[in-house]
Amino acid sequence: MNHREAGGVIVVDLCGRITLGEGCEQLSQFLAEHVGKGHTKILLNLAEVTFVDSAGIGVLTKGFIVAKKKGGGIKLLNLTAKIRDLLQITNLYTIFEVFSDEQAAVSSFGEWVTGNRW
Repeated sequence: MNHREAGGVIVVDLCGRITLGEGCEQLSQFLAEHVGKGHTKILLNLAEVTFVDSAGIGVLTKGFIVAKKKGGGIKLLNLTAKIRDLLQITNLYTIFEVFSDEQAAVSSFGEWVTGNRW
């Protein structure tokens, strides 16, 4: 997991598996720490994520809810076909905003600043 800042948005490049254990724990801690510090605009790049289990879905969902309650949100970037199918099956595809272009995703957070979102 690597992260960087782009236009006031924390972009997190994830790779590997988001599953019960270390992968979920690291992501959960990262999200809690950053949202706790007020960094509530988070973009998760899932291009290199090979698998997400139910625990991983739970971490994504919890992070989304906590960020939303603090006035921000979590958006997803570069979903693989497997992860896109998983989000559709779990009906989370309707909750998360999903992008294939990083610049468009980062720019979309600007709408929240003007009050046109949520």
